[in-house]
Amino acid sequence: MVTKRLFACVVSALLMAGCGADNEPNDGRKVVNIGHVGPLTGPSSHVGKDNERGAGLAVDEANQSSVVIGGEAIKFRLISEDDEANPQKATVVAQRLVDADVAGVVGHLNSGTTIPASTRYYEAGIPQISPSATAIKYTRQGYETAYRVMANDEQQGKVLGDYAVKTLGAKGIAIIDDRSAYGAGLADEFESAVKQAGGKILAREFTDITKVDFTAILTKIKGIDADLIFYGGMDAQAGPMMKQMKNLGLTAIFLGGDGIRTRQFTVLSGAESEGVYASTPGLPLEQMAGGTEFREKYKQVYREDIQLYAPYAYDATSVMIDAMKRANSVDPATYLPFLRSTDFKGVTGRIRFDERGDLKGGGISLYRVTNGAWKYIETIGGGE
Repeated sequence: MVTKRLFACVVSALLMAGCGADNEPNDGRKVVNIGHVGPLTGPSSHVGKDNERGAGLAVDEANQSSVVIGGEAIKFRLISEDDEANPQKATVVAQRLVDADVAGVVGHLNSGTTIPASTRYYEAGIPQISPSATAIKYTRQGYETAYRVMANDEQQGKVLGDYAVKTLGAKGIAIIDDRSAYGAGLADEFESAVKQAGGKILAREFTDITKVDFTAILTKIKGIDADLIFYGGMDAQAGPMMKQMKNLGLTAIFLGGDGIRTRQFTVLSGAESEGVYASTPGLPLEQMAGGTEFREKYKQVYREDIQLYAPYAYDATSVMIDAMKRANSVDPATYLPFLRSTDFKGVTGRIRFDERGDLKGGGISLYRVTNGAWKYIETIGGGE
């Protein structure tokens, strides 16, 4: 836990230099590059920037704590790249980070970019820890370089499917997904869980991340009288979709995953967001081991609240640096095995990895929009 004096130094440094920036003159320390990748432009840029800021806080705090590894004073530098949530761009920036000789990568944000980029990092032997990619495939490729610090879609889809049938009492369910690795993967797991719980899927519809008009899909769903609509995708589309549902007179319950559980969703959908349900892997920020303190630090530095995944990006970066310390090396080949034995007390909770690189014991929290804001309902699963 940082002291008040250290925190004051961190805040001062960040406000003057910018999070993760290397604007200070050479102070004699060995510079170690850590990559970060997320969508920093486009519809999901608010979430990508949130991740970048979380990673940057961890880097700057480590630099303030005078890290010594292998007998050398270390200065970490965050190199942040924009993959625009585009799988093709993701491999390009992944190669750019490999060429920049990064010691590890925090990212990518989206499953659709994390998965193709993971192959390049694996080939280069560079550890990768995603703060937010939940698609099952990411850690099922057999890459010993791939890790994540939140629960995956198998866990999240199971909880959402059970909740739709057993708690919300849905009799007929329609599914829409954006055909991304994240959206389609989560929708697949949700559909499987609904069927196992005895629920009925009336329709499975598809869109893509470029679309903003969902009238045809929603009109079709209205005709089959579904009482719950599940959306696998991000807030940038879910917000307009919610407005169009209300314009068409649909009264079905709307349920989504972590991609819609943002402040931006309530802004985009306005009053129509009332009553929407969604989930997020992990505990609510207020219940996280260091969540309240992290929020205060974040808001003091950036003058705004967390969007969604910043605490996970902070922990992913901190876990990577911790593995370097335990290995007494910043060489990826040397410290990579130490990631597997991680047992780290992070902001988001206890972080340990299974044999695939998945987080052990990840729970799923459920929320509902009430009076224009996401309100916590309960957490299902988690623990050992």
